[in-house]
Amino acid sequence: MIYPLEGEFLLIRGTRSFLLVTQADACFALCIETMEQEYCQTLEPHDLVAASAPEGGPLEPAVMLIEFVRKYRMPVTVLPRNHPGSKRFSYLVSAGPEIHTSCNIRRGTHPEQHLICSHDELSGMVLKGTARGVEIHHLPQEVTVLRLRYSLTVDSP
Repeated sequence: MIYPLEGEFLLIRGTRSFLLVTQADACFALCIETMEQEYCQTLEPHDLVAASAPEGGPLEPAVMLIEFVRKYRMPVTVLPRNHPGSKRFSYLVSAGPEIHTSCNIRRGTHPEQHLICSHDELSGMVLKGTARGVEIHHLPQEVTVLRLRYSLTVDSP
């Protein structure tokens, strides 16, 4: 099924977790930082930027992670596979033309941007960015999908 987006976020919510996704809206290079190297991949306007909250929580951190990548072009940091800090990541980000959700990976340790850690209730989905919006395959029946307009504003002093 395709969910049209017009500057909106798509919220895919389970009972214990959520995935927030939107389109990149511009062409830019996403830098990915690992302990061994830095590499960059190009994001196209219809590509996706997603934030996963495997334990649930407020939406604001997920929006911030997406905007760090999408608006401010912040690099994505990837930890080594056995890094003890990976279990403390409560929000994760991924970006690319296609994103797969998985509960069988260690959080924050996969530089492959087509893969994002999720709770098992959202695992197995495939999201694809298209000119018409977000195409979702294998959407679990027990989740809700909402389109949201969300902006982070900063008050001037």
